Amino acid sequence: MDIDAGKMLGFGCMRMPHFNSDPTDIDYPKLNALIDEFMSRGFSYFDTAYTYHNYQAEKIVRRALVDRYPRESFQLATKLPLRDFKDAADMRRIFAEQLANCGVDHFDYYLLHNMGSNVYGKCEQHDAFGFLDEVRSSGKATFVGMSFHDTPKLLATILDKHAEQLDFLQLQVNYVDWEQPAVESEECLRLARRYGKPVIVMEPCKGGTLVNLPDQARSILKEADPQASTASWALRFAASQPGVIRVLSGMNEMEQVLDNCATFQSFRPIAEDELEAVWKARDIIEAQTAIACTACEYCAHTCPKQIPISKYFSLYNSNKRTTGYFSSQFVYYNNIAQAGSGKASDCIKCGVCEKACPQHLPIRELLSQVAEAFEQQAPPLKVTK
Repeated sequence: MDIDAGKMLGFGCMRMPHFNSDPTDIDYPKLNALIDEFMSRGFSYFDTAYTYHNYQAEKIVRRALVDRYPRESFQLATKLPLRDFKDAADMRRIFAEQLANCGVDHFDYYLLHNMGSNVYGKCEQHDAFGFLDEVRSSGKATFVGMSFHDTPKLLATILDKHAEQLDFLQLQVNYVDWEQPAVESEECLRLARRYGKPVIVMEPCKGGTLVNLPDQARSILKEADPQASTASWALRFAASQPGVIRVLSGMNEMEQVLDNCATFQSFRPIAEDELEAVWKARDIIEAQTAIACTACEYCAHTCPKQIPISKYFSLYNSNKRTTGYFSSQFVYYNNIAQAGSGKASDCIKCGVCEKACPQHLPIRELLSQVAEAFEQQAPPLKVTK
């Protein structure tokens, strides 16, 4: 499963371009143009999932990719939603639905989606790993694996028992999460190598965190390489790790496609002296990031009060980096709340969001902090429903 470094970039389909705030109202001319540019530069890997874009992503990918390109010209990955299936029969039903959604007779890569301690017991109970064997042996999936969002301890437990049933792992790898206790990218990669599992990297830019850097961190990287984009630093870091065969990027602007493709078309592994700049930038980012959210929005999809959690966390982080009492983040917060979304203070503490969070954030506690920052500290927010 070795991949040429120049072909390592994958197109992540979790953040495709859409109109307004509706993730299912896709800007197809724009998406088609992004895919066409990506394909024209020699890249061909697309990663989607059953749950992305309010459960419509697979159909979107069919329209924008599968219906427009010969099947042999691209590789397609999708994932079994571990929170959604009920039993073994339901896994088979969902898989058949996914083939129909995408308009294909097989997937090149098929994954158990968002494996963690909250769903591992369920997967054992209904033999989800055996299901991977089934779809691989039937020829309906060429390679099978899992996307993993948990601690190295759980990863070791799973690999001890199921390594032979997994062709690859999809791991969150970026320089901020390298030693971060909730992720530990470095240790997870080490375990993957120990068990001989190639790795596909997700969240190399941590939901845009490593693109939109604090000024001081950006300056450090610019001084090390004035021509390199902040995204290219993150992508090169991830792609330079031993055992990594693919790096996914959720691209929704042409500028991103052009920059990311250029990074891999002239790929050079990150050098030892460059790592010094990376670690310095990381320290600054960590000091200025209050909430380590990647904006995957799994939490928002489960929230009974329809609170746009990741949007509020982003505003909170930006506000923390703003000097002075008032910032435009208050205006943005008020506008989102007045548009009909739940306020942070509407949280009923049910905890469903925390079970869905790949980063294992204490969302209920953090929403209280957001509410305090934007609703209790001036200026007054007159939110109406």
